[in-house]
Amino acid sequence: MSDNKNSAWVRAAAAQAVDDVVSKGRSLDVALVNAESRVSGDDRSLLRMLCFGTLRNHWRLQEWANSLLDRPLKKRDSVINALLAVGLFQLTDTRIPDHAAVSQTVEAARLLRRPKHAGLLNAVLRRFGRDKVAEGAARSDEAQHNHPRWLIDTIKSDWPDDWEDMLAANNDRAAMWLRVNSRRVATSDYAAALDEAGIAANSLAGVDQALMLSEAMPVAELPGFNEGRVSVQDAAAQIAAPWLLRGVKGHILDACAAPGGKSAHLLELGGADIRLTSVDKDVERLESLSDNLQRLGLTATVLPGDASNPSEWWNGEPFDGILLDAPCSASGVIRRHPDIKLLRRETDIAELSRVQSALLAALWPLLTPNGRILYVTCSVLAAENDAVVARFLDSTADARENDMLPNNNIRDVMRAKACGYQILPGTAGLDGFYFACLEKVS
Repeated sequence: MSDNKNSAWVRAAAAQAVDDVVSKGRSLDVALVNAESRVSGDDRSLLRMLCFGTLRNHWRLQEWANSLLDRPLKKRDSVINALLAVGLFQLTDTRIPDHAAVSQTVEAARLLRRPKHAGLLNAVLRRFGRDKVAEGAARSDEAQHNHPRWLIDTIKSDWPDDWEDMLAANNDRAAMWLRVNSRRVATSDYAAALDEAGIAANSLAGVDQALMLSEAMPVAELPGFNEGRVSVQDAAAQIAAPWLLRGVKGHILDACAAPGGKSAHLLELGGADIRLTSVDKDVERLESLSDNLQRLGLTATVLPGDASNPSEWWNGEPFDGILLDAPCSASGVIRRHPDIKLLRRETDIAELSRVQSALLAALWPLLTPNGRILYVTCSVLAAENDAVVARFLDSTADARENDMLPNNNIRDVMRAKACGYQILPGTAGLDGFYFACLEKVS
């Protein structure tokens, strides 16, 4: 197959993946699995760049497309609408030459069995590239900030002084953070190994196993990855394990544990001082958890089950510490998952808040006197965070918040809330995370 044909297939696969998210409601992870099967390994980085970039800028690109088309495309041609967005993204946000972006996008319409739309795409993209007819014409708030209206309003209400910076951070590329396996190698020694391999990385004070790469790279190219010396995990997520284990030993539960990054970190830090049980109701994701533990040379009791229904899986032995990484809107990790902006609905938040409250109520009786639950979400919305914790504290007589941070070095990245602490997305290159430490009064 010629290079031009390969390039057109990348645009076609990107359009199909974007359309799967926008029109069919599929996650980008699932859509990419299908799309990557259609292109060569060498072309997958370009494919991912086109998919992520087009979805990050969905509202702006859609406003431009609407202004360029004389009439909207029919619903059955939604993949052509996605292909037009992919083409516009190439012309405005990449270094791909305009002639290549246009010609390969037009050819992709033929590969998608929509040859009658090739002429339309050619005319529209060339007009845009020549005249920049719509560029800069972000008339709506949605197009200006590339977020849905409801999410803009909610973040603005919750964070009136920070909302614009938060929306901008959501539209940036996420940093690639590593977690060094402290049972295998010291962080300083692994940083030296990266430097020797020509890989630039920076540390973050207070998050002792974390290193941020200057540029993302395939995990197979990381020194010692297959041998379990290092894992990929955002530094904000790495705050959870040392926070829970500060002064806590014994029987530990990781509820909602899959795919296992925090379980592995607990074991790396706790060593022989803890026995870990990891529970999740997603059996397929539990397989990933087990694979991760095996690569790292770690052992836990891994159980399928719904954490909100302990009778399914609990043997009656209480836990000294529980990590509750609760299901949430994932509004703090939009940088990594831009499809969240399209897939999440305003009506989801109340149901997620109900589930979060149910999990806290179900797990609290499993805790020993003086035991601790660390409540964690990757959300920035108050309805899922301090509102949930405040209700729980109000209704639970033997619960109190321990508001002491695991170390003072992370104070600058934390925002104190009425209950708990919040990291805003983009702060020091971190994802958005919420933490609240709850202790059982004996």
